[in-house]
Amino acid sequence: MSDSEYNPEDTGPVGRRRRELPAVPPARPRPAQPQHHPTTELDLGRGFPPVTNETSEIDLSGGWPEHLKVPPRPAAAQPSTGRVLGVDVGTVRVGLALSDLTGTLASPLETLRRAKDRGDLDRLAALVVEHEVTEVVVGEPVHLSGASGASAQDAADYAQELADRIPDVPVILIDERLSTVTAASHLRESGIDSRKQRPVIDQAAAVVILQQFLDSRRPRT
Repeated sequence: MSDSEYNPEDTGPVGRRRRELPAVPPARPRPAQPQHHPTTELDLGRGFPPVTNETSEIDLSGGWPEHLKVPPRPAAAQPSTGRVLGVDVGTVRVGLALSDLTGTLASPLETLRRAKDRGDLDRLAALVVEHEVTEVVVGEPVHLSGASGASAQDAADYAQELADRIPDVPVILIDERLSTVTAASHLRESGIDSRKQRPVIDQAAAVVILQQFLDSRRPRT
């Protein structure tokens, strides 16, 4: 081998110096190119092709991938607020009760005397506006057997007439077959003679009707 073919001074790891060569920069990572997935026609004449359910691991160390959308959390249901009006319809008087803004507690409000000119309904509609009532609950005095009689029909007709006067406020009929008895019992326990205080017992019956309705809507714990 001649000197022209091999010279340890010019090249090789054993020589005392190396040939000066230009530095080679490290290779840069190529930017990811978008991948296009062409659509393919499937022949379903022989049935649906088998589907495999495979899970894939996603590396979230660098943050959430932009192509994965996170569905928004559903908004928490807000408790309904507003006063509810309870109505006990009698042949002579109409007892009224009103709830607090949270719909928790019913309190006696007023007793109306029924009038041939329907002035009591006009007063009732005015109270709905005055107290910003959001719902009206009318007691339907059905029999203990569950059958409806003349009193129940009268209450239903009264509720319909009221609903015609306040179309933006729902009017609800609920069973109140024992409201008057319960109200009289409560008054006796409080030392009040219900026979001498008919307007009071009408309001107390409306309180029973309304409180039962409010309790039925309260979530059980």
